[in-house]
Amino acid sequence: MNEPFDRSIKLLMVLYHRFELWNPPSWFAERLQSDFPRIELTHLARYEGVEDALRDAEVAITWSLRPEQFKAAKRLRWIHSPAAAVHQLMFPELVHSDVVLTNAREVHGPVVAEHVIAQILAMAKMLPEAVRLQQQHRWGQENMWSGRPRPREVAGATLGLVGLGSIGREVAQRAAALDMRVIAVREHPEKGSPHNVAAIFGLDQLEDLLRQSDYVVLAAPLTAETRGMMNADRLSRMKPDACLINVSRGPLIDDVALATALREKKIGGAALDVFTEEPLFAESPLWDLENVLITPHTAAVTEKLWDRHYALIKENLRRYLAGEPLLAVVDKAKGY
Repeated sequence: MNEPFDRSIKLLMVLYHRFELWNPPSWFAERLQSDFPRIELTHLARYEGVEDALRDAEVAITWSLRPEQFKAAKRLRWIHSPAAAVHQLMFPELVHSDVVLTNAREVHGPVVAEHVIAQILAMAKMLPEAVRLQQQHRWGQENMWSGRPRPREVAGATLGLVGLGSIGREVAQRAAALDMRVIAVREHPEKGSPHNVAAIFGLDQLEDLLRQSDYVVLAAPLTAETRGMMNADRLSRMKPDACLINVSRGPLIDDVALATALREKKIGGAALDVFTEEPLFAESPLWDLENVLITPHTAAVTEKLWDRHYALIKENLRRYLAGEPLLAVVDKAKGY
């Protein structure tokens, strides 16, 4: 790319995670420097020395910052988080500042939506039970039919989306293609809904959505209003053979209430990719419940992850240098 901008900026990229995929590949910083040669890029693979690097940085690409680190970053104007969730950055100093915060919600939406569809099909066709029977060398046709819920079709089933953001919209599109009836809850129902969503509800109508849904998908951000939203009372409003799917954040669910509802067969099952504490602790009762499908926070895992990240960051960096509005800007007052 021919760099059209006549000013340089200092950009700090500090991304480290114990999970290998969440760390950028070696080509990432190299390509960024090549595409924007006038940028002074500092890439830290560890957090040691981050305070010194932050002092002069105008842009930071990072998972999180501590309040005292943010206070020292006097020249900081834009932070980009490669995560969709940014609650770890919602401290008062940043929220009330003029620093723009963007996230990667559009990066993860299509991939997480594929995972949701896989969870729906797996639970509908009782694939976890089939795997257990296979491991026991048992021909379990009668077992799978005589239990509850039974294998069923997804066409004609109702999918209730809690959240109609980037993930929710992608799930709706794919579910509608499977001839599912899609309904959704969103914070501002007056904004309407995509053509593939049959009905839209406000947050105060969540119980109405729960009563109608065969599959309830949590795709809402973690806020004060959504924390613990799926408590014992809300779980009791679900159909007795309905499945709860969570690809958002673990704290949206009251874990004790969910384990009780599953153990007592008050709901049909759950497919969980996120948990209040991760890794999920070995003593959690969820591991041993046969009506639970657990995936270890892999809904967004894909070999194309950093290609997707790069496309967004490159476009936003171009926009930033050109003085144009950025994509995926977080409403800091709301936390998402």
